[in-house]
Amino acid sequence: MNSDEFLKKIEVELKISKNSSHTIRNYVKSNKKLLNFINKSPDKITTEDVKLFIAENLTDKAAMSIILFLSAIKYAYLSIFNNDITASIKRPKKEQQLPTILSKDEIKKLLEELKTEKSKLIVSLMYACGFRVSELVNLKIANLNFPEKIGYIRQAKGNKDRIFNIPEFLTDELQYQTEKQKGKEYLFTGRNGKLSTRNIQKIVSSAANRAGLKGVHCHTLRHSFATHLLESGIDIRHIQELLGHADLSTTQIYTHVSTEQIKKIKSPIDNL
Repeated sequence: MNSDEFLKKIEVELKISKNSSHTIRNYVKSNKKLLNFINKSPDKITTEDVKLFIAENLTDKAAMSIILFLSAIKYAYLSIFNNDITASIKRPKKEQQLPTILSKDEIKKLLEELKTEKSKLIVSLMYACGFRVSELVNLKIANLNFPEKIGYIRQAKGNKDRIFNIPEFLTDELQYQTEKQKGKEYLFTGRNGKLSTRNIQKIVSSAANRAGLKGVHCHTLRHSFATHLLESGIDIRHIQELLGHADLSTTQIYTHVSTEQIKKIKSPIDNL
């Protein structure tokens, strides 16, 4: 089996398993990089080859990069050859990095720097509902139920559906946007049809630069949404549902970043 046949088989297996296009792309790319670097046929790749690739290419990267690379190789070799060549390779410990969070005042600053009403609505909706950028660009008009004041995210990360509340503050603007989009499938489109995630990333990063905010991207709005809900006293299990997290432990990172909650804790000496 040559490299091209091997990579095609991986792609087929991933598609059958209903993996996302993002996962398919990354898993195939990781295996291709390994094959190109080692320059052997797929069936000749060994555990030592995988270790060598990591040592030469990934040691200066974050632990998560190594973990994801090993996941891609493990999936491929188990699926195609029924052999996990990564089994004896110790995974590095994942670094505990706290996400960037914007304060409510910083969110206001960001929104003020958006150039058009449409871009302001897009960014407001991502923050208001905690959307991933991919969820925003794939939001269809048919997924909005204004009488019930709810919407649906269809086939989000992990192929899960979930419900979100349509914010009262944005209801009129969203209804106006649906009227403008009559005859179109998606709530937001550009000149060439469906918006790309890159379009939205550019809008957010440009506005953040104008507002003097560092390290801000689309996912920062989702992190801020979750943290602000937690600071308002919303139960973390409800936040888990709103974010569409399969595991509560994923949501629990926000218990470590809520500075407002920490500021409310009094030292025991204050009660002496």
